[in-house]
Amino acid sequence: MANNHFGAQAARGYAERPKRQVPGLESLHQMTGMLLGERVSEQGSVLVLGAGGGLELKALSHAHPGWEFDGVDPSPDMLALAREVVGPNQRVRLHEGYVGSAPEGPFDGAVCLLTFHFIAREDRMETLRQLRGRLQPGAPLVLAHISFSQQEPVRSQWIARHAGYAEGVTASGAALDTALTAMGAHLTILAPEEEEAMLAQAGFSDVSLFYAGLSFRGWVAYAA
Repeated sequence: MANNHFGAQAARGYAERPKRQVPGLESLHQMTGMLLGERVSEQGSVLVLGAGGGLELKALSHAHPGWEFDGVDPSPDMLALAREVVGPNQRVRLHEGYVGSAPEGPFDGAVCLLTFHFIAREDRMETLRQLRGRLQPGAPLVLAHISFSQQEPVRSQWIARHAGYAEGVTASGAALDTALTAMGAHLTILAPEEEEAMLAQAGFSDVSLFYAGLSFRGWVAYAA
């Protein structure tokens, strides 16, 4: 499985970092709740993979006061941050570990935001299958993470855009070199067409792109 990239120091800065790095983060959360709500009842259950930090848990629990949430994350420091961000909430249960540590369900829906690019290619399919196995037939999965073409020179161009977004300037020179090295060492980025093919192979149908923000893509798919 993916390594735990978020220790105490990284967790401390996480609450604000996605807001700078992810275009339209609040809108992404709103769209996620809307897409889940098409099929998740007012008293439904939702699994959140990569729940550390708590940003999507906070947004979804506020927007859908009848939903129950189980969140799983391998980082105890990020889970501590999630508890702080979400606050006292009996509808939210947090579990330390990877997807295999999540309750069996079956859940009415699942969410995985800004997480899959930390999961190694060889673990992606098993993670998707574990998610599928915890969902009711027809239940939605919403996921969003970094995804762009891995063919050069397009790959480097997207990394430059990703690295420069927070400052509003496409990265170049030493900044681009640093980003190329860091993203190559710590992230597993797949092309969008490969992401969609893996979802289908893992047992999801009607895969649809609903979000594209520079280097990030988001899909909704349904447990077949």
